[in-house]
Amino acid sequence: MFKSPTYLFIGLLASVLVFQACGTGEPEGDPDPLTLEYLMSLSDEELMERDSDGDELSDYDEIYVYGTDPLAPDTDEDGLTDYEEVNTYGTDPLNSDSDDDGISDGDEVNVYGTDPLSADTDGDGISDGEEVDNYGTDPLDPDSDGDGLSDGEEVNELGTDPLDPDSDGDGFTDGQEIEMGSDPLDSNDPPYIEELNTINFDFDKSDIRDGDARKLSENVDQLMEVEAFRVRVDAYTDHIGGDQYNQRLSLRRANAVVNFYKDNGIAEDRIEYRGLGKAPVECAEAEKDSDTPGCEKNRRAESHPLNPYPFSPGN
Repeated sequence: MFKSPTYLFIGLLASVLVFQACGTGEPEGDPDPLTLEYLMSLSDEELMERDSDGDELSDYDEIYVYGTDPLAPDTDEDGLTDYEEVNTYGTDPLNSDSDDDGISDGDEVNVYGTDPLSADTDGDGISDGEEVDNYGTDPLDPDSDGDGLSDGEEVNELGTDPLDPDSDGDGFTDGQEIEMGSDPLDSNDPPYIEELNTINFDFDKSDIRDGDARKLSENVDQLMEVEAFRVRVDAYTDHIGGDQYNQRLSLRRANAVVNFYKDNGIAEDRIEYRGLGKAPVECAEAEKDSDTPGCEKNRRAESHPLNPYPFSPGN
């Protein structure tokens, strides 16, 4: 059967259209790799529906609101997602250290528990970064060593150790020394008398023996050196004899020590004394003297230094 040229052209055109339709198929997918240039070629509506990096912020918000990278869930690589920075912590998703304290926002939140929006979380005068990296102090505790001084005071003003409550090792905390007006870096300030010698007496005697006089002289030396201290003398007897007699004997012993102190330069107003009679605890049988009645251990005069300070070492 003969076909005209017109009929053949129409058939050819139909074949071309069918071929083109088959070749076009569905719209092309995202390029691989996905690029920012491609995303910005999309409509606002399309971008609002997309979250290419899975950080829970739409591509539109990342590109046009926050300026973050829609292809990276953590634009500033600080350990927090862009969404967490924007919606949870209020930090800057474009700055890995929002408060500029030397610690990344992620470490502040996930490691140290500090405030990524405050350079000095505990308000002690030292930045969180300095506490962690320079001094080893606690960025969440303004007084890391519990001495009554803030870490900032210790580091910036006093030069004391913020990790040692007693920088000079004299038994007083740094805070106590500042309160007393002494030097927390000088172990001899404030001067302190820890203890004084005790002396003993012969049976039924109140005379000071030569060896005990040397002990009292050592006490005098300490009291002369530390004039802030006063002294209290407590004298006792053993358990031989009556209570009234022993009360008087203990008072004579106390007076003997007081007179020694006064004769050797200790002012009377620095001395207290008591005659307390029989010692509070009787000596055990094995401790009693073999050649005299009673027990020398109880025939004694104790000299107690009276602390003039509001604190004692170790308390």
